[in-house]
Parts: sequence; structure tokens; C-alpha cells
Amino acid sequence: MKLILGRNLLISLIITLVLIGTVIYAINFLNQQRVAQLSELQDQLATDTLSLETQFALLEEAPCENLTEGNTLSTEVSNLGDRLSSTETQLGSTNEQVIQLKKQYTLLQIRDYLLTKRLSATCHVNPTVVLYFYSNKPGSCADCDRAVYALSYLHNQNPKLRVYAFDYDLALGALDTLKSVEKIQPNFPAFVINGKTSYGFTTLNSFETLFPKDFFATSTATSTATTTAKKK
Repeated sequence: MKLILGRNLLISLIITLVLIGTVIYAINFLNQQRVAQLSELQDQLATDTLSLETQFALLEEAPCENLTEGNTLSTEVSNLGDRLSSTETQLGSTNEQVIQLKKQYTLLQIRDYLLTKRLSATCHVNPTVVLYFYSNKPGSCADCDRAVYALSYLHNQNPKLRVYAFDYDLALGALDTLKSVEKIQPNFPAFVINGKTSYGFTTLNSFETLFPKDFFATSTATSTATTTAKKK
């Protein structure tokens, strides 16, 4: 009987050790996969960042007629932001690598915003521009998700809408200067729409009143043109 009991205990111990080893292996494997995925994304972001900075330099020197025909920089900045947002969702907003990537992306947004302002001043281009400030601190931005959905909806209605989203709490000198210039208070969500500052979000209808009237006229025209093209 003792022999059988001892054998059963040995088998149980072996099974337990195998299970523990399997769990440890699985955790290490997942961690390695996560590191590899992050490293690949960092390499891609670095390449995209260099490309965007080069485009920015070229656009600064381009004649107005070339700039107004189409600026791919803003589109690529937006695409880069989508990938960064996905990474932040996976790793968390406090991840050090995410924070560094976000700083890099924030600088690109500010540079694109400055280019847009230059176009408005010198090339008689008047795009609708939204600076959107949010916070990731728990409980500080209850309506930020709804604000993001509203901005996405309006951008779909009018692709010419330019939205620059900034994490208010990000420790970055250029962002601090932007907040100071625009006089942004820590009341979220905060918006600067074509130079006018507002705080909070209630409904889409109320939010739309903050936009210039010609924005919605352009949205209707764009939507109609798209529908007509599809019918053809």
C-alpha cells in the first residue's frame, strides 16, 4: 500500500512539475512574441517618421499651387497615429516605449499643424482644424470616448477635416508650449476649433454648432459627389 501511495505521489509531483514548466514556457514565449512585435513596430514607426520628416521639409519649400493640390503628410500622420493607438491599447498608456513613441508622434502632429497654419496664411487655404486635448488619468475625461467618436464621424463626413489629438499629461516641451499658446486648461475634453477654444462634450448636435457653417456645406457637397460617382 505504501509503495502504491508513494508511486502516486511521485506521479502527481511529476505532473505538477510538467504543468509548471509548461506555464513558464508559455509565459516566456508570449513575452518574446510581445517584444518581437513591439520591436517590429518601433522599426516601422522609425522608418515612417523619417519619411514624414522628409516630406515636411519638401512641403515647406513647395509652391502654393503644389501644396493646395494635395498634402499626403496629414494622411500619413493620421495612419501613423492609428498604429500607435493600437500599440497603446495593447501595452498600456504607461509603458515607457509607448510614451517615447507618443512623444515622437506628438512632435510630428505639431509640425503638421504648423505647416497647415502656414498654408492658411500664405496660400489662401482654409481647412477646418481641430486641436483635441484629452487625459488618460482615471476619471479625468469621462466624455473623451464620445468626443473621439464624434470627431471620427465628422471626419468621415468631410475628409478635409484635420484633427490633431494630444495627451495633455505627456511630458514634452513642445506640447507644453502649444498648451500655453492656446491657453488650454486641464478640463477635458478640450477643443480648439479654427482658433476657438471650448471644453466638454454633450451631444453631437451641440458639438456641430462649434464648427463653421461652410464645413457642413463642404461635407454635403463631398457626400453628394461621392454618391454620384458610385452611381456611375
